Amino acid sequence: MSKKLYVGNLSWSTTDEGLRHAFERFGEVTDARVITDRETGRSRGFGFVTFNQNEHAMAAVTGMDGTQLDGRNIKVCEAEDKGPRTGGGGGGGGGRPGGGRGRDRDNW
Repeated sequence: MSKKLYVGNLSWSTTDEGLRHAFERFGEVTDARVITDRETGRSRGFGFVTFNQNEHAMAAVTGMDGTQLDGRNIKVCEAEDKGPRTGGGGGGGGGRPGGGRGRDRDNW
């Protein structure tokens, strides 16, 4: 069974390939991804590494947590499943035109 790890505190210069290379010594990496900002394409400072076997992933947590990668001490732990994302939400205007901001309180 595959296991996904969270890798935090990544250098802005760390790439998907660099992340994969750093973790391959623990076993077969099926995916390695640095998460980037949608608009700028710049790294958000964290990523995920997926191993095809749980034992390899746990060895990577033990062997890599707190070590340096591209000049930064990284944080490695099991990734948490956030579950399915639901649509909707956002806005925060309470249904009022203009989002309820900058209005004269006497005109409620």
